[in-house]
Formats: sequence, structure tokens, C-alpha cells
Amino acid sequence: MIQRIQSVWLLLAGSLGLLSLKFPFFSGHRINDAVPKPIVFVSGTYNILLIVFTTTVAITSLFSIFLYKNRGLQLRAAIVALLGSILNIGLYFWQKQAFVQEESSISITALIAFFVPVLLTLAIRGIWKDEKLVKSADRLR
Repeated sequence: MIQRIQSVWLLLAGSLGLLSLKFPFFSGHRINDAVPKPIVFVSGTYNILLIVFTTTVAITSLFSIFLYKNRGLQLRAAIVALLGSILNIGLYFWQKQAFVQEESSISITALIAFFVPVLLTLAIRGIWKDEKLVKSADRLR
């Protein structure tokens, strides 16, 4: 299961996806707040849409580790997780529009959300190379 490098990339992507539920992506004051309230931290648990996308990406990444016997399905699951993670980052920036731009800032822990698509891309590349290697070995038989 962990003898292939893409399993490590998928494990890291899933772990970072789960960590993005805990650590904030950005913080600031909401636009609609008439009375100044404390700073709001936006993480993967800020609203239901972010919770769904963040957990789906993390679970799909972790689940695709166990699809090592079916590389085609593993590749498709990793691609779905990659598209979901890109959409997840887009949702974070969409949520940022509801905050005062001068008083909001992206946190350093936002790098966690940006590393997930990079790790998934590395995993997809590894799965693709394995698939190519198996197909070329099948031709030699």
C-alpha cells in the first residue's frame, strides 16, 4: 500500500486536507457587522459548503490510497480530488468577498490548502507513470 510514492503523496494530501478544517485560511471583519466584533477566522468549518468540499477532498485522497490494485479508478479518484481541491480554494476566496478588504488578511496556514492540489498533482503523475509502465510490460509479454 505505501510501497509506491503516490501513496505517500495521497496520504499527505488527505492529511493536509483534514488539517485545513482546523487552521484558518484568512481572517478579518465581516462587511455586514454594524458593531465591531472580534476578528472572524475562516477555516474549512466556516460554513456547510466549505465543510463538504474540504472533507470530500480529504476523504477521496485517503480512500484512493486503497485503490492501488485498480490504477484507472485510482487515477480518476485523484483527478476528482484535484478538481475538488481547486474548487475548494475558489470557495475560500469567494467567502473572502464578504469581508472588509482592508481589514482582512490571508493566514500563513492558507499554504495548507494550496499544498493539497500540488500533492494531488504529484500523485496523479505517479499513478500515470505506473500505468504506463504496466502497459509497456504487457506489450513485452
